[in-house]
Amino acid sequence: MTEVPTVTDPAAPDGDAIESEAAVRDRVVRLLERSRTRSIALTDAVDEADLVAQHSPLMSPLVWDLAHIGSQEELWLVRDVGGREPLRPEIDGLYDAFQHSRASRVDLPLLTPPEARAYVAEVRDKALDALGSTPLRGHRLVEHGFAFGMIVQHEQQHDETMLATHQLRAGAPVLHAEPPPPGPGPARLGAREVLVPAGPFVQGTSTEPWALDNERPAHTVDLPAFVIDTYPVTNAEYTAFVEAGGYDDPRWWSARGWAHRVEADLRAPQFWERDASGTWWRRRFGVVEPVPADEPVVHVCFHEAAAYAAWVGKRLPTEAEWEKAARHDPATGRSRRYPWGDEEPGAGHANLGQRHLQPAPLGAYPAGVSALGVHQMLGDVWEWCDSGWEPYPGFEMFPYPEYSQVFFGGDYKVLRGGSFGTDPSAVRATFRNWDHPIRRQIFSGFRCARDASAAEAAESSGVPTGGR
Repeated sequence: MTEVPTVTDPAAPDGDAIESEAAVRDRVVRLLERSRTRSIALTDAVDEADLVAQHSPLMSPLVWDLAHIGSQEELWLVRDVGGREPLRPEIDGLYDAFQHSRASRVDLPLLTPPEARAYVAEVRDKALDALGSTPLRGHRLVEHGFAFGMIVQHEQQHDETMLATHQLRAGAPVLHAEPPPPGPGPARLGAREVLVPAGPFVQGTSTEPWALDNERPAHTVDLPAFVIDTYPVTNAEYTAFVEAGGYDDPRWWSARGWAHRVEADLRAPQFWERDASGTWWRRRFGVVEPVPADEPVVHVCFHEAAAYAAWVGKRLPTEAEWEKAARHDPATGRSRRYPWGDEEPGAGHANLGQRHLQPAPLGAYPAGVSALGVHQMLGDVWEWCDSGWEPYPGFEMFPYPEYSQVFFGGDYKVLRGGSFGTDPSAVRATFRNWDHPIRRQIFSGFRCARDASAAEAAESSGVPTGGR
C-alpha cells in the first residue's frame, strides 16, 4: 500500500487532518526509496548497449531518463531546497527536456551508464541530507514536503516512460511479473453502463498537499445527466470494431482522425498482429501471446478511441464527466480522493505500480468501484477524454511553468486514471495527464459515454418518466 498525504478534498469531513513533519519525512524516505528501486530495476534489466540505444524516436535512451531523474532531483532538492552547491552544473543542459527533443538525445554527449548511476546515487545522498535538515513549513515549496513529493512523482513518471520504452525495444523479455487477478467473467459483470445524475460536483483539489498545479484549484462544475461505461472497452469489443471494417470506414472517424489513420496506416492497436487463421496476437514486453478478450484494450490513440465510440453510437467522456464518475458520492455530495473513498490505494483497489505487466480483466477489482458504481477508473489503462488540455478556473502556476502551463491550449487531449505502469504515488482521482491525440505507445485505452436520454435524465432527477 502506498503512503500518501492525509489532507483530503475540501468537502471531506477530515479535510483539516495534517501529518506531522516526522511522518512526512518518513513517508518521503520510503517513497524515494521505492521510486529508486524501480528506476534501478528498469535500467539494470538490460545491458549497456540497450541503455544507450534509441529504441524509438518517440522515446529517449534509457540512460538519458536515468540521469534526467538525478538532474531534476539535484535542481529542486539539492540546490533549491537544500541550498547546496551544484554537483554537475555542466550537464544541466544535456538533461533539460526543453532543449533537446527525444529523437535527438541519443546524439548528445550523455553520461555513460556507470557515470549516470554514480551521479543519481550521489544526488540522492545529498537530497536525503536536505530532507533531514529542512523545516517542512513556512515556504510553499517545502510545505508538507511538496518539493520532495514532486520529485517522487517525477521519478515515477519517468519510470513509466522507461517502461513504455521497454515495450518498444526488440529482443527477448527482460521484465517479469505475476499476472493480474482474474475477473468474474462476462456473465457476472452486470450492467455495461452507469447513469450519472445531473448536478454539481467538486472537480480538482485545493488541499491535497502533493497535487500538482494543473489539478488546482477545487471548483464546482455542474453537468447534465450522462451515461458512462461501467468498465473500459475490452480487447474483444475492440476486435469486433476492427473486424467489422472500422479502420476502413471514414464515417466513424473525425476528419483529422481519418487523415492520421491513412497517413500512419493504422489497422489495429499497436503491437497487434493477425495470423493466417484470423487469430489476433500481441507483443507485450517481448512476449508474443494471443490477445486476451476480457482485458481493457491498450495502445490505442485518441482518434482510434473516438472512432470506436462513434461506431457503437457513443462518444468519449469529457474530463469533467470522467472525474465526476470517479469521485462524486451522491449520498454525501462530496468528492472522494479515490473512486473507492479516501483510503490509500492498496493491492485490492487497482492495478497500479507495475505489480503486473498488463491490464487486469474486467471486474478484477471490486473493492475499487466508485460510489456511482463505475469500475477500474484508476490503473489498468490511461483513459482518453474528449477534452483539450486547459487550466482550471483560478489556475496558478507553481512551481515552474514547464510542468503544465506551457502546454495549455496545444494539440493535446486529456488522459485520466493511470495505468498498470503508474505508481500509486503518481496518480490520484484528480491527477491530469495529457498527450498528442496520435500517441499510442503510452499505456492508453478508454471507456465510452453518451448523453442521457430524456427518460434517463428524468429518472436521475427523480421526475416521473411521463412528465410532471
